Amino acid sequence: MSEPLAGIGTWRPVMEAAGYRCQCAGECGNPHAKTGGRCPREHDGYTSKHGHRIRLMAAPADPLTPPVKAVTLPPGELWAWCPECHTAAARRARGRALADDAPGLFEL
Repeated sequence: MSEPLAGIGTWRPVMEAAGYRCQCAGECGNPHAKTGGRCPREHDGYTSKHGHRIRLMAAPADPLTPPVKAVTLPPGELWAWCPECHTAAARRARGRALADDAPGLFEL
């Protein structure tokens, strides 16, 4: 099984707690309905027969956590994410944050 070159002391406990499987439960916008509500992607697995290899990463459960704060979080506050779910979850969270900050039509 492949492992990152740095941060192994943080990465390994997160992956073991997650069972080396992405912990996204729909935060990315995909309900993952066919797999019990959790992303089916596993570390070192493939996306499809001719797809690419999946490398899970340890990242905060809240994708909007600033990087300066994220590096200080203990493994218990991190999730195992596949790159696709993490990117989509961050995009959705940023969109919601912008929508919450935007004034309403009659609030000018």
